[in-house]
Amino acid sequence: MSFQESPRPSEEDEAFYMQCRAAYLAVFRSSLTNITSKQHLCRVLQQAGRNPSSATLNKYWTATTSKLNFDDFCEILKHEEKTEESELMRVFKKMDVNGDGYITHSELEKALITVSREKMTKEEVNAIFSLADINKDGKLHYAEVSFCRLFASTVEQCQTAALERLDADAKLKRLNFGSQSYSPPKSSVSSASSATQRADTTPKKDNRSSSRPSSARSRRSSLSSSITMTSSSTKANKFPEPSGLQGWNHSFMKGCFFLEDDGSISALQYQLHIPHTTTVYLTIQPLGLSHRPDKSSAWMTVDTALFVMSAGETKEDTNLVCFTESKDKEKYIWKGELNAGTYHLLPFTSGCRLKKRSRKSPSGKPVELFYRTDTEELDLTREFREVLSDIFEIIDLDGNGLLSLEEYNFFELRTSGEKCDKDAWAVCKENFDMRKNQLTRQGFMELNLMEATEKDGDPADMWVTLEAMGYNRMLELVEACPFQIDVYCESTQPSIQPLSMDSGPKLLNQALQKSITARTGAKALRGHDNVFIYTYKGEHRISSLITNKTNQSVTVHVNNEQSRNCCSSRGMTVFAVEVPARTKMVCQHVLPINEKQDWIYSCVETILPGM
Repeated sequence: MSFQESPRPSEEDEAFYMQCRAAYLAVFRSSLTNITSKQHLCRVLQQAGRNPSSATLNKYWTATTSKLNFDDFCEILKHEEKTEESELMRVFKKMDVNGDGYITHSELEKALITVSREKMTKEEVNAIFSLADINKDGKLHYAEVSFCRLFASTVEQCQTAALERLDADAKLKRLNFGSQSYSPPKSSVSSASSATQRADTTPKKDNRSSSRPSSARSRRSSLSSSITMTSSSTKANKFPEPSGLQGWNHSFMKGCFFLEDDGSISALQYQLHIPHTTTVYLTIQPLGLSHRPDKSSAWMTVDTALFVMSAGETKEDTNLVCFTESKDKEKYIWKGELNAGTYHLLPFTSGCRLKKRSRKSPSGKPVELFYRTDTEELDLTREFREVLSDIFEIIDLDGNGLLSLEEYNFFELRTSGEKCDKDAWAVCKENFDMRKNQLTRQGFMELNLMEATEKDGDPADMWVTLEAMGYNRMLELVEACPFQIDVYCESTQPSIQPLSMDSGPKLLNQALQKSITARTGAKALRGHDNVFIYTYKGEHRISSLITNKTNQSVTVHVNNEQSRNCCSSRGMTVFAVEVPARTKMVCQHVLPINEKQDWIYSCVETILPGM
């Protein structure tokens, strides 16, 4: 049997991580050193060619932030792109109220002191104007190519200097890897050597990348795990759909996984009530949206799972009851008996197949959301109406074709952070189509059109809403995965209710940890009796967890380079994980890239010496 290679980073990815590492090492001694202040974050972002505003820094360094690591820095750079000349021109044209091709001191002062979020002093504005006034004629000629190129070249110089420093220091390239190990350009590796490495799937002491630390090569403090998994096409469904299922009592609820700016995944959690002990058939699967039945949706391949925990009054009273492990096509299943009582339903996805993608339009021009009719009235475009219909499907949690105030508020909290109160809902009832005090699909369209009309067709706020819901500028759902939960009970009627948005990830993390530790034994890292690795082997997923029972934090280097046909939730084959003292941490989840082929999970975990 031949196995597909684990995905190697593309040349574009390698270049990106080289730039990340170069910028980081221009400020810090090691890419395992943490960013410990907003000032450090600003400096390292500037080294990467970014020009962060106070608002940008505050977004990533909040009141509760104490440190950021190299992984966090890489994620930030994925979202904070360099300022392009075209973007500069757009901003300057907005400041240029007269449209005469230049900005006067008074126009710049008004924009930066009164209008901009970055409130500046007059002295700061004078300093900026003095530097930007290249012709010394009292005007900022933004349309001149020389000015925009001057700004862009400064950005490039920061990056070039950092890369040159890294390239000149071979020791830095070998020893400082952060989450992505350094690999030499493809041209410097002989084809014969590459072929040998691909053919040999057994880790050897003398056949390791030079980027790995000496402790990994000697294996004094490492642990190696290798698991061969058969393809899903050869696995029989252990829990086929029960006969007579259509006659069972049924409840369902919809939801959605959302990728957050920090790379985490959030979703609503639910409460399930079972009046009497009964046999239960649970399923969760990605949700196909109605207006595109003939078109395959990217999120339909996203893995899902459902964890069931007893709903105790305190965290100590809450226990993992079961979770969906079997799979039938896109549907993940659990079947068994549940006692009468109340439970938490916790939706989960590994993150292997739901990753950050560009929200920009490939052509640079976003899809139009509105247009003017023959009578000059504003209306929604067909494409935007279809997307709004899909959003309605997603937030109509109980699937009754109407939005209750509670359902609408889940949408409002997601997109604006605010809730609609009962008085505002009464106003909606007077102005938009409603039925049984709930908003219809048509009413939802009317509400969005009214908001657009109030903004005179300016789509800026609407794009903020769409991006919060996971859409890019081509109106493609790229950073979200809608799903549906179905609960069938043989002899009693179940009921499901969404929990508040405040439930957070803690309960899910607790369930994940228990699901891993309960199904597999712990293996101590060689030379470290108090650092353990748990590796859970499910039918369709492998997950690992690190337990640190020492009184100090440890950094574990994780290497998946010998795996085949695998993708990791970390997005990289080599990375480092810092585990605080006396804590547990889920290290990674691994899925097959191609489910129709066998796959090999081969992982080496190594304790790194203190930096």
